[in-house]
Amino acid sequence: MNRKSFIQQAGLLLAASSLPTSFLWPQKKQATGWIIPSYLKKGDVVGITSPAGFIAEKDILSAVQQLTSWGFAVEVGKTIGTREGSLGGTDEARLADFQYMLNNRRIKAILCARGGYGIIRILDKIDFSSLRSHPKWIIGFSDITVLHWHIHQNYHVATLHSKMCNSFPDDWSKADAVQMATIQSIQQALTGEKMTYSAIPNLHNRLGKATGQLIGGNLRTIENLAGTRSDIEVAGKILFVEDVHEKLYNIDRMFWSLKRTGKLKQLKGLLIGGFSVDADLVPEEEFPKDIYAIVQEKVKPYTYPVCFDFPVGHQRNNFALKCGMQHRLTVTATAAELETLR
Repeated sequence: MNRKSFIQQAGLLLAASSLPTSFLWPQKKQATGWIIPSYLKKGDVVGITSPAGFIAEKDILSAVQQLTSWGFAVEVGKTIGTREGSLGGTDEARLADFQYMLNNRRIKAILCARGGYGIIRILDKIDFSSLRSHPKWIIGFSDITVLHWHIHQNYHVATLHSKMCNSFPDDWSKADAVQMATIQSIQQALTGEKMTYSAIPNLHNRLGKATGQLIGGNLRTIENLAGTRSDIEVAGKILFVEDVHEKLYNIDRMFWSLKRTGKLKQLKGLLIGGFSVDADLVPEEEFPKDIYAIVQEKVKPYTYPVCFDFPVGHQRNNFALKCGMQHRLTVTATAAELETLR
């Protein structure tokens, strides 16, 4: 490249660098105003699809039976029983199945069959435009956190963080009280019942009251979304997080990520759900802080209430939570309660 050409191109790059980002890379216009999908009534259709990991047909039968017993009709997607390695079919198949259920006005809620991994591979190809004009409940957790956060930030439609098909008990006669209550919370949430959640008082809790929109999900997934257009502006909101099979140093790193990206600074409240910890293979190299110390260190500069052992996560005690809706959090020395306001 000759000197004249180089100077001309350098000048163009310098000029471009001074332009607003929106001029260089047009941004998708975000939705304004919050939408709560209509609550379900008897006869409404719930679609079941697997936009992430593989699930066998037999493993959704209990969920289908339970949804039917609640009076809902069920439409099973083509991805159920379809497999490509760990995924519920090819990217194209999972995209087509999810898109069909989004666009189908008969379907009033979409229950993701399981988590695992896979949604991020198809997320940017999903056309969510119909979700604003014909909103419906998107249901699931774990990898489905991707959908909760993307929809919350870009489309302002409430979603339901809850157990999925692979969490429904095969034999209800052998289900314990917690299993039954968490599955029934899905019905309660979908039909518009008042939702109130209680957590066992914990000495590590920080007391206080807060009101704000509820959002959250799997901590590893939240960290992976940082800096993308699926990342949520969490200021003024109540955040819940949970994770599974992580070493303590990984949990510490992820909470540092929340702090360094500003997500912990202006919260109204923080809920710490289930965290299953994998021990280090070399005991003497185990990270020296437990989950309580890890969190307390990161939130020390702030004053909002913090509740540990909240009933959400990869565990039996995993209740359905309405993401995007206003909640009231109350943490006292003798009780911790979260209440849906509308």
